Amino acid sequence: MTEEIEIREGRPDDVPAIEKLYPDAFPDEDLLPLVKELLGEGPNVLSLVGIVGKTLVGHAIFTMCGVGGQPDEVALLGPLAVAPAWQRQGVGSAIVRAGLRLLQTTGTHQVFVLGDPAYYGRFGFEPDDHVTPPYPLPEEWRGAWQSLGLRGDEPPVNGKLSVPRPWRHRALWAP
Repeated sequence: MTEEIEIREGRPDDVPAIEKLYPDAFPDEDLLPLVKELLGEGPNVLSLVGIVGKTLVGHAIFTMCGVGGQPDEVALLGPLAVAPAWQRQGVGSAIVRAGLRLLQTTGTHQVFVLGDPAYYGRFGFEPDDHVTPPYPLPEEWRGAWQSLGLRGDEPPVNGKLSVPRPWRHRALWAP
């Protein structure tokens, strides 16, 4: 990446650029309803944006969740979007790393993601079979369910991931 990227928490005035970003980054997938719902979840959501110059080029959401009905201080990463012109230039990685650092300082125990193992593995995410997602995953997606412990001295949590309402749409967890 040749230009400096600023990573900061999202603000209300970022919403129009975020609403443009997702259809550009995912032309075959309508993630805007989920993104809008998550942004309305208040303090239970960490919304981070990547800015180059004055242009929003990336966005990620980390949603606070529980495991087995207990508030275990875990988070779910997603969605993550980068403007097509800025993909493969480290924008997404910078946003993810900044989010993980912030969550670690707030006492978050573990972060989960349903995504490409080759991409998320570079941050230390590994397949997870201790915590199950809210809905059964197709067999071909099993390796895509991953987690990363943020407190190395504690064992991983066990149980079913308890997610807020925006994540309770079965279609988000199936092809």
